Amino acid sequence: MWINQIQCCLLAVAHLYILIHLVYSQESDSSYKAQNLTCITHKVVEVICSWTIDSTDNLGFSYEFCYTIGNWPKNCSVTEERSQEFPLILFGSFHIEISTLNSSEEVKAPIATNTFVLNEKDIKLVPPTPRIHRLTPDFISDILELEWYDGGSNFLYQMDASWEIQILYKDPMEEVTLITYSSTLTGNDTLLYWKWTSNLPFNCTTHYVRIRCFLHDNIFAGIKDWSEWSQTEHIPGKDTGSFGAVYPIERIVPVGSNMTFCCVWKKGESKFLLKYQSCPPQQCPVASLSNWSKLIHVQNVSASPSSGTNIWCQGEIPPNPDTPLYGTVLFAGYPPDVPQNVSCETQDLKEIICKWEQGRPTKLYGQRKTSYTLIERISGRYVKYTGDNNHYQCNLLVLSNQTMYNITVHAANHLGQSEASLSINVKYRIHPQPPTDLTVTDNSPTNVSLSWYLPGSFMKTKLQFQVKVSNGTSTEEKKVHLDGTENSLYTILVDNLHPYTSYTFQVRCSAAEPFFWKWSNWSKGIPHRTQEAPPAGKLDVWREKSANEGTVIIFWKPLPVPERNGVIEGYEVSWIVPEEAMKKQSISELSNSIKIKLGKNDYIFTVVAKNKAGLSSPSLINSAEIPVGPVPTETGVAKEDGIQVAWPSDPSVTCGYTVRWCYGPEPCTAVNWETFPSNVTNPVIRSALFQPGVRYHFSVYGCKDNGYQLLKYIDGYTKELEPAVAPVFNVELTTSDSILIKWEGIPAEKSRGFLKGYLLHFGKGEEGTTKPKTFESGHRAINITNLEQKTLKISSLQGKTGYHLNLSGYTAGGIGPARSLYVVTKENAVGLIIAILIPVAIVIVLAVVTSILCYRKREWIKETFYPDIPNPENCKALEFPKDPEGNPNSKTLEMNPCTPNNIEVVETQTSCLKIEDAAIKLPVTEELPEDGLDSESESHIVVSYCPSIIEEEISNPPIDGSMGSSQVVYIDIQTMYPAPDKMKEDLEVDCVVAAGYKPQMQPPRNTEETTSVDEDLDKAAGYRPQVNAPSWNTDCPDSPVSMESNNENASFGSPCSINSRQFLIPPKEEEDSPEVINTGWSFANFFHNKPND
Repeated sequence: MWINQIQCCLLAVAHLYILIHLVYSQESDSSYKAQNLTCITHKVVEVICSWTIDSTDNLGFSYEFCYTIGNWPKNCSVTEERSQEFPLILFGSFHIEISTLNSSEEVKAPIATNTFVLNEKDIKLVPPTPRIHRLTPDFISDILELEWYDGGSNFLYQMDASWEIQILYKDPMEEVTLITYSSTLTGNDTLLYWKWTSNLPFNCTTHYVRIRCFLHDNIFAGIKDWSEWSQTEHIPGKDTGSFGAVYPIERIVPVGSNMTFCCVWKKGESKFLLKYQSCPPQQCPVASLSNWSKLIHVQNVSASPSSGTNIWCQGEIPPNPDTPLYGTVLFAGYPPDVPQNVSCETQDLKEIICKWEQGRPTKLYGQRKTSYTLIERISGRYVKYTGDNNHYQCNLLVLSNQTMYNITVHAANHLGQSEASLSINVKYRIHPQPPTDLTVTDNSPTNVSLSWYLPGSFMKTKLQFQVKVSNGTSTEEKKVHLDGTENSLYTILVDNLHPYTSYTFQVRCSAAEPFFWKWSNWSKGIPHRTQEAPPAGKLDVWREKSANEGTVIIFWKPLPVPERNGVIEGYEVSWIVPEEAMKKQSISELSNSIKIKLGKNDYIFTVVAKNKAGLSSPSLINSAEIPVGPVPTETGVAKEDGIQVAWPSDPSVTCGYTVRWCYGPEPCTAVNWETFPSNVTNPVIRSALFQPGVRYHFSVYGCKDNGYQLLKYIDGYTKELEPAVAPVFNVELTTSDSILIKWEGIPAEKSRGFLKGYLLHFGKGEEGTTKPKTFESGHRAINITNLEQKTLKISSLQGKTGYHLNLSGYTAGGIGPARSLYVVTKENAVGLIIAILIPVAIVIVLAVVTSILCYRKREWIKETFYPDIPNPENCKALEFPKDPEGNPNSKTLEMNPCTPNNIEVVETQTSCLKIEDAAIKLPVTEELPEDGLDSESESHIVVSYCPSIIEEEISNPPIDGSMGSSQVVYIDIQTMYPAPDKMKEDLEVDCVVAAGYKPQMQPPRNTEETTSVDEDLDKAAGYRPQVNAPSWNTDCPDSPVSMESNNENASFGSPCSINSRQFLIPPKEEEDSPEVINTGWSFANFFHNKPND
């Protein structure tokens, strides 16, 4: 236990000593103490440590550097530098003690000491500074090649390294690019290689290159850092003022590249303008590079023409003859495309021919175009292509001991290279040349021998040949197999040919299966005509018999060319006359008919054609004609370019049917016919001479043993057209409601088809207009389908009206032109008379009816329109103006309460006229009651007078003698209007029965008058206030005088109203028979008749 305590005490003493020593050293001189210890390693083998001191006095000092690691002994060394190198031991910690010594003292005592602990992670790994081994610039392509050693021998183990390559240019230097390059250190010094292409030509300005390194040591745990930059290498430029040019010179670049050009000029030259073809400055900016150079940037250059794109630099603007001008040319194109459609074959087994296509054009020409090389990989042979750029082909010799060939086509130009390859077996790529030297040898009119020559070495090869035989209208191909010959001559037999026919022979060749590859091209054609033979066919014959002349004309058609088998030299016609030798006539080859006199007999004629080789087969025809009855005519059917004719089959026909027609009118000079076998009865006749719209007349004959018999006529058209002309028509008769027209038929030659009928269009219109408006909307049309009809009556027309008539014919081909007429119908007399009589009759009837009505209503008419006494209500003089509300302003007839002017009523005992059944209507009446009013006891009655419209019915009152009479005294009225001398002094008044004002009463009168008055009262109706005019005083001023009364001042009723100074209108009095007239008017009077009796 005590031993441990001793160790602890010793350790504490040691630590105390160290602390005291440190404090003493600091107190002695801390400015000489080593500080900022930095340790680096370059090769991970040794460590270089450096330090600093604060003292600025660096003379006469040395440093003792001591280090220990683990249990290793302490290593010390004295140095006058502030750095020390010692071995690096990985995975360990160093204890370093640095003492500052005074070198001037004999005994070098430490001035200051400092201790450090150095771990591996505190050491910085800095690779050795690299060194550029070689810098090689290419001023033509502006490519530099950089070489340097990686220093791998300095390291004991393998590790990765990164290199930074910095490119700078011009003065002062500016960085152009910074490239990182990777490599691996293998323990040996390896020469590294790097190539770089500059966008700016090296001639434009000086370029600088330097490198540095970084090690990726996975074992070393310390700090890793880049090495120092190597020494800078440079590439001198031409911008020194001694040269004048534009760079780069004739550069070849891919289309779409970005280019930089520069112009350098000599000292003393200035104000240079740099231009790229026609590129504007905003797209091709120009910048200053140095004192004697400028540069221009061009983006995405396009393909150049064959002469290239110009870039120039010109000084002293504006230019003069001595102005310096520098320039260069740029060629922009494409790298070579992969050769297209490469194929190799042999034509003669002697050499292989390889062909290919360029593909995309490179846009590079002349010395810059693409070069091609044909390489055979198995034998190692190659052939360079030396032809033009239109046909790419190279030939390679075939080796006798080699059948397989691996062929490559290599293409290269300044921008790149490409290639295409294929392998072939030469036996499967035989494409022979066209055969030559064809010859034809006649064997007979139908076969020949054909020979030819085929260049090539095909002795051991099976060949096949194809022979083309053409006669101008048809072509036939024949195939034969032959073995290859040593002399390359081949012969075959061609048969089944036609005599005297021109043929063209052609041959082509190929390898037979299984080596077939391609046919050769056809050889040149060789023409040849075969030999003649007798005509092969029979002549097609017909006859036209003339009974009147006793002759017959034999017609025949020339043989078709294929049946002639040679040149026809003529014809022979023969016939046998009874009891005579055969007759024969020869006809020239230019004729196709002969006229023969028959006499009274018919014959069978034989016709043959002849050439140099012989005669044709004979054609027989009988001149006899079997009589027949009436022959029907039918219509043919148009069929495309022909006419279909049909007839019933006849069992007695033994040698077929003949259809005969003529293109012109009869008699026919150019007869045409066609012969059909007995089983054909509905053929289609076709001819190149047929025309649309032309009618053709066909005759059908049946060939029997004893002659020909006419069976039928047929008319037809190949195509029907509309009529060419309009029918001619005119008006035969015109009435007021109809028109009769007559027309002529259209001739057959003008109808241009089978006429189906006529169309008549008619409608109202004016003369001079070709197409009336009614034709467009409301016209009428009549279709006439009866072709035999030639007249038509148009009915239901209007009289004295103009009509347009259009008549046209139509066929299946359409409606032909129309002919027009303008017709005016006649006037209708009966209608005119009726139009006059009807209004007259209507007027007479109306007059009679009016007269009857007026006669029956004559009284009403008289009272209504011209009465004897006008009704005051209808009098305009009594109309008064109205206020704005429509009420009358006059106060005269208003029934308003009013105060009378002292009216005295004196009653007497005399008899009075009693008025019964009086009805007084007061629409506006107000009674003013008076005290003490009594008709029986009082002798004075005060009456309020209010004018009103009163209708009063009066009957004959009985005369009561007991009733008293009253006398009315008008004080004010009589005062205002003095009474005349004739006026009676005493007036008697009737008793007042009704209330209100009743002044117009009947005063006392004699019996005679009473009787007449009673009768009048019985007849009176309505308001009759003015009853007995003579009883009143008529001396009112301005009172009217009746124009019909004998009394000078005749009036009735009250002579004057209390507020009016005019007399009321007196009634009419007749001397002989007095009657009461109702002057009032009401609507009921219109329906009543009042006789005057």
